[in-house]
Amino acid sequence: MPTHKIPLKPIREKFLVFGNPLIEDQEIQEITDSLKSGWIGTGPKVHKFEEMFRQYKGTQYAMALNSCTAALHLSLISIGIHHGDEVIVPAMTFASSANAIIHAGGIPVFVDCHKDTMNMDPVDIKAKINSKTRAIIVVHFAGRPCEMDAITSIAEEHNLKIVEDCAHTIEAQFRGKHTGLFGEIGCFSFYVTKNIITGEGGMAITNNPQYADKIKIMGLHGMSKDAWKRFSDDGYKHYEVVYAGFKYNMMDIQAAIGIHQLPRIDAYHEKREYIWNRYNQAFKDLPVFIPAPIPDYIKHSYHLYTLMIDIDRLKISRDKFLGEMTRHNIGVGVHYIALHLHPYYQETYGYRRGDFPNAEWISDRTLSLPISPKLTQSDIDDVIDTVTHIINNSL
Repeated sequence: MPTHKIPLKPIREKFLVFGNPLIEDQEIQEITDSLKSGWIGTGPKVHKFEEMFRQYKGTQYAMALNSCTAALHLSLISIGIHHGDEVIVPAMTFASSANAIIHAGGIPVFVDCHKDTMNMDPVDIKAKINSKTRAIIVVHFAGRPCEMDAITSIAEEHNLKIVEDCAHTIEAQFRGKHTGLFGEIGCFSFYVTKNIITGEGGMAITNNPQYADKIKIMGLHGMSKDAWKRFSDDGYKHYEVVYAGFKYNMMDIQAAIGIHQLPRIDAYHEKREYIWNRYNQAFKDLPVFIPAPIPDYIKHSYHLYTLMIDIDRLKISRDKFLGEMTRHNIGVGVHYIALHLHPYYQETYGYRRGDFPNAEWISDRTLSLPISPKLTQSDIDDVIDTVTHIINNSL
């Protein structure tokens, strides 16, 4: 029997969770302080986290919310997306990028991506613009900023607004400018797998005071005064409902984590870069496609390490590869199956396989490897050894 079919003992005994965050003692103590203080909901720590993030990104306004999805939704409402308006969004992204458009009343119009960078293709953006197009959601994928020179030029030419989905790019910069500052509003995620975390949570940033006010108010039921101001020791303040808003606010318990994670962002980024380079070196001669080289005008966030399995050269599918990784106790992810391949978007908008060839090529081959700053040297070695083992036994 060929050696590649002999069952082998898992390389690891304990399962390595994909995206396991690094939580330190300061966060735990800060959460305990919040619980003891009674400020559990939206309060002074949310305000502090907003101010810290505003200064970090160099923007006028930062509004903390309960998710990046909420930030996207409120951003689209704030810029004036109405029923029937079309908003361009990449097919290669998570569902929330498109669903936010739908919940705002708009129609998501998918575009293809580049096969190497996985970022949306400006040529396809331009091809999809028509009289109903109102905005572009720019999704910076896996930590790599999109080609913003081309995209902002297209937006200006056609009078389109830009909302940036920066869920993967907290630290990233394009030509020295932070992601989230190229369009009207930038949206960020602090979900448990992100580069800094609050468990669940998001942020919207902007330099436009009207957008900032609307997001802030719409994020808490449309009330004119938020909760921590109403119940502080500065005196009771009545509120007025000025919009039919949503329950999208961040809690102090979440912000208690973020205010200690954010100061470590550079150290975490350095660790992610180290892991990224270890993987690149280990896999460069294998029959796989490693992430595209990073040009010097881009600061990458190293959020997802996406490995493309060369299914044309290997005797294994991507899904079987995932199964083998899991069998060896290595957690993995898939980012993503292109949106137009999911039943809802096919049934609602008529998309079919064949519409976006590059996104489909990625969908069939991609998997994401652990890249958390929590990884030990032994963890990194186990990931490398497992990938190499599976590849060598699939030739």
